[in-house]
Amino acid sequence: MKGADLQKLSDAELEQMFADLKKKLMDLRFQLEMNRLKNHAQIGIVKRDIARVKTILRGRELGIRR
Repeated sequence: MKGADLQKLSDAELEQMFADLKKKLMDLRFQLEMNRLKNHAQIGIVKRDIARVKTILRGRELGIRR
C-alpha cells in the first residue's frame, strides 16, 4: 500500500491495519517454517507495510503530519 493512501486513513483505521498486518506477518512466518510459503517476498512486503503504518502513526503523534 502506498504512503499517500495511508495518509488518508484515520488513526483508528491505521491501528486496525497495523494489528492485521502483524497477524499476517505471524501467519507468513508460520507458513515459512512449515515449508508451505510459496512466495517468500511476501514477508518483506508485509514488513514494509508495517513500517509505513508505524511511521505515519508516529508522525501524527509528534504533530509532524496531520
